[in-house]
Amino acid sequence: MNVVYVSNEAYAQHFAVSFASLCDCNPDEEELGIYLLDTGILPETAEKLKELAADFGRVLTLIPCRNLEERFPERPDTGRFDLSTLGRFFLGELLPEDVKRVLYLDCDTVVQKSLHRMYKSELGGKLLAMAEEPSIYHEVKAYLGILPEEPYFNAGVMLVDLARWRDEEIGKQLLAYYTEIAPHCLFQDQDAINGLLRGRIAALHPKYNFITNYYYFSYAALEVFSPAYRKIGERRFRTAKRSPAIVHYAGDERPWRQGAYNPYGRAYVTYLARTPYRAAKPEGGKRGYLFCYHLMNLMTRFFPSFRFALGRRYVRKSAEERRRKMREATHA
Repeated sequence: MNVVYVSNEAYAQHFAVSFASLCDCNPDEEELGIYLLDTGILPETAEKLKELAADFGRVLTLIPCRNLEERFPERPDTGRFDLSTLGRFFLGELLPEDVKRVLYLDCDTVVQKSLHRMYKSELGGKLLAMAEEPSIYHEVKAYLGILPEEPYFNAGVMLVDLARWRDEEIGKQLLAYYTEIAPHCLFQDQDAINGLLRGRIAALHPKYNFITNYYYFSYAALEVFSPAYRKIGERRFRTAKRSPAIVHYAGDERPWRQGAYNPYGRAYVTYLARTPYRAAKPEGGKRGYLFCYHLMNLMTRFFPSFRFALGRRYVRKSAEERRRKMREATHA
């Protein structure tokens, strides 16, 4: 099994937690190649992470990837996301040639079960497999040319046929496509992957990338908002909610923040205690915001349409702000 992450110094703690959970839940993997695309890890942090790997009887390979800006014609505006998110474009050229299949994981994930069965699964002729993100807004699908009834996928977990990825130079294609959609792009590399590889992505079981915000949604609300999600089925959604194999802290209720309630937060705290960051204090300064955010999550159970309306307003505002910045940059 080959697994790859991308991280800078700011996310090193969360990588350590995810890494520890991956190792702990996959002890039977005789060969577990774990790679970290290093977009700004300090030398002392790198040593701590390698020691953590040794504690689990594993080896962590750090691959320097600090020149991301130089890989683009001009520095891309990644909005609220760090530039390191675009590191996924370069999996083919940065990972060793003998890595033919790889599982990409975001740093804000925690593994709770063996991933062996998922990793060995057939892709059915597709290039990669990802879990659907049924709450994505139709405005996002529209600028990617994806119909409302078609699926959109979350890039936090990706099982990639890396041999075909290299053969078809997908990295170069993604770079070119990303440049085209940049004026509209709100979700960066995730948008580019969905738009360029439309029709070539297999659907993972939602338990392998369960976004914690979905705890508050009913299956009925999600499949009404995203008709493509009907193929997933309520049984699989309930299974994922009850017992996720990979928890993805993609919402604002992140368990490393003071005042954040997360129904799956205990998993993060448990594995944090097994890392060099065990004494780290939670991030502060957002208690009021997180209280309001939690109220919104609770309301989602009873008024999902209100939640979608709020989200759509945010997306439209973000899109207009992005277009304004692009116009200013063009005239500057």
